[in-house]
Amino acid sequence: MSRNDAISRARSHLESGGFETVLSRLVAIPSESQNPERKRQLAEYLDQLRCILEELGCDCQVLAAAGAQFLYAERIEDPSLLTVLGYGHGDVVRGMDGSWAAGRSPWRLAKLNDRWYGRGVADNKGQHVINIASLRAVLETRGRLGFNLKYLIEMGEEVDSPGLRELCTTHKKLLCADIFVASDGPRLSEHRPTVFLGSRGCVTFDISINARQSAYHSGNWGGLLSDPAIQLAHALAAIVSPTGRILIAEWLPSELPDSVRRVLADCVVDGGPDGPEIDPAWGEPGLTPAEQVYGWCSFDVLAISCGNPQAPVNAIPASAWARCQLRFVVGVDCEDVVPALRQHLAKAGLDMVQVTPSPEDDVFLATRLDPEDPWAKWAQASIVRTTRKSPAVLPNFAGSLPNDIFANLLNLPTLWVPHAYPGCHQHAADEHLPIELAREALEIMAGLYWDLGELDTLPPVRRG
Repeated sequence: MSRNDAISRARSHLESGGFETVLSRLVAIPSESQNPERKRQLAEYLDQLRCILEELGCDCQVLAAAGAQFLYAERIEDPSLLTVLGYGHGDVVRGMDGSWAAGRSPWRLAKLNDRWYGRGVADNKGQHVINIASLRAVLETRGRLGFNLKYLIEMGEEVDSPGLRELCTTHKKLLCADIFVASDGPRLSEHRPTVFLGSRGCVTFDISINARQSAYHSGNWGGLLSDPAIQLAHALAAIVSPTGRILIAEWLPSELPDSVRRVLADCVVDGGPDGPEIDPAWGEPGLTPAEQVYGWCSFDVLAISCGNPQAPVNAIPASAWARCQLRFVVGVDCEDVVPALRQHLAKAGLDMVQVTPSPEDDVFLATRLDPEDPWAKWAQASIVRTTRKSPAVLPNFAGSLPNDIFANLLNLPTLWVPHAYPGCHQHAADEHLPIELAREALEIMAGLYWDLGELDTLPPVRRG
């Protein structure tokens, strides 16, 4: 039995309808972590995954940390073998019942125009079901995996992974591995396999001006009272240029590494026919769109308010507020983001502006495995061998994931092989997964897991 046999077996799992059956059963569980009434469904999902992983010969247990539950599974074939840590999340965002086209339910898998529709098919149920099915294909073909498997499923990724850091700190020895392999987020484009090696960091914070207790008539007091909306506009203008260029030096890396430029040179940002048109003059000058979103930092205003936009009155508002977000790459000190902003605003004469972390404390750290790392090269070669396509190698995901826990806390090289695409409508109505993409993903992961069992072809392992 060979590598090609394992790939064929993974593909047959889709063609026989077996993959669709499993995915349908999992989509039917409304595991909305943002909905406090869904605690029972979160536990139900872990029960379903436990059964699936036990069929692979895994020993499973439910672990708890900070009030959250996690499923941990392991299959140890030989302590001397390579150990691979996998990860996925079974929780989803709210289903948005009633908003899906043609009256479809988010909790019933629907097949239309060579796509599967349902909440979680792209983020993240479909992705870890693909990986588990590929593991099964290798196991059934070879009779063993050829490596030790550890797998962690959480149920709170969509609400910032509560308890994940605590769990990995407490159970660091249990989760000890040599390489981290997981799937989340979108490919660069629908038809190009992709590997990303980390994620951008994220800090969310509020800037506000509270000038007085109440609003005052703009005719009687205009010109005498400061206007918080005008002051807030100047604060935003001090942070970012009219074309989106960040003006705070501490919020930017000192350079774009050559290794990052090289891997992004052939990457084209493409959201597909449903994606937005890129604004070429926006952001840092001199960067390609791929360098801008995968190699640099971005600042955005998520929400802003002053007065009553629905019913404006002739009054100078008492306050103004904006929720802002910085996405940043390796080279930016997360701890310095808010202090640098306060200092920057004070120098601009805007020390009346208050800066506070958002109540949700949305902070992710930036991570990036060097694109020249042997594991990055190995993953790229495995995908080329399977698909005859050159995969996109992204130094980091444009969004944010809890990857720093695996990369920094557990000290693992991290490889992410995504099985969705930019136009998949994750976090929106009509979330979907193209069936042909799922077929190729099954082949890719079966080949990759097969190669992980070929010890003489693996990069040197850094242990400890």
